[in-house]
Amino acid sequence: MRGLIGSPFKTAPSALLAALFLLLPLVISSAATAQEEQEPSAVESEVAQGKAEAAVNQLKEPLYSPFIERYVLDELKQLRTDMAAQNVQLTEKIVDRQLSAADKAITYATDTVTYFFYLIAGFSSLLLILGWTSLRDVKEKVHSLANEEISKLVEQYEARLRSIEEQLSEKTQHIEHNRDEIELTQEIHSLWLRAGREQTPVGKIAVYDQILELRKDDGEALTYKADAVLELDEPQWAINLCLQALQIDSQNGNAFYQLACAYAYLEQWEESLDYLRKALDISTAYRDEALEDSAFDGLYEMPEFIALMGIQSEQAGGGKEAS
Repeated sequence: MRGLIGSPFKTAPSALLAALFLLLPLVISSAATAQEEQEPSAVESEVAQGKAEAAVNQLKEPLYSPFIERYVLDELKQLRTDMAAQNVQLTEKIVDRQLSAADKAITYATDTVTYFFYLIAGFSSLLLILGWTSLRDVKEKVHSLANEEISKLVEQYEARLRSIEEQLSEKTQHIEHNRDEIELTQEIHSLWLRAGREQTPVGKIAVYDQILELRKDDGEALTYKADAVLELDEPQWAINLCLQALQIDSQNGNAFYQLACAYAYLEQWEESLDYLRKALDISTAYRDEALEDSAFDGLYEMPEFIALMGIQSEQAGGGKEAS
């Protein structure tokens, strides 16, 4: 308190303001009372105001005293004390509420565990009433049921594992088959490249035979072999090869074309035209090849060949002379 009070010169402004605030209600009440008693004139009010100002100007000492300052400081101290007490009360209320919530939670957990044990006891009593004479029987029954369920689950998972193993085995076989097929395709492709580099019909036939050893149902190899056989003047052999290719693929246009060439070598013109017509029905690209193929030189004078090729008679004659 000594530090708060201090010197009257240091605390004069605050004490003066406090004194003014304390005296202000008295001045207002006295002014109101005087106004109620009599209403002075404007001249009188001006005179009174002048006197008040002169009185204020003549003041040489402050209107407060150490007692007023002491009163204000005591009020501030009491205000701080009240606020501290209120803070303590709020803290106590918060702590009480937290303790109450924790107590309720513990009570709820304890009641739940107690009810659970009551439920187990009631269930056990019910089992005893139904014929299970002891907890040992209950334990054995639970173990047997658990073993049955576990065995069922094991059987289900074993069946699933067997199914997965079968699927994996099939996938593995499929992958191995694809790998073998890829290797076979690569080898056959190399043989086709080799056949393209061969210059003699005999060499080509040997390569085509190797392709047919690797893949017996290769119709293209049969038809290309038939073409090489025709270069050796073996039309009947070529016909047999083309018929084998048609058994593999009935829409093999190259086989029909080679048959037409073979029958043209045998001068069986009707059969040659018939197979050439079938080849053109599959692909019109054989028309240009037939016009340049020397095997069909004997057909240029036939109207059926001219109509089939879609050429004029003069072009047919010119083509024959060129051949």
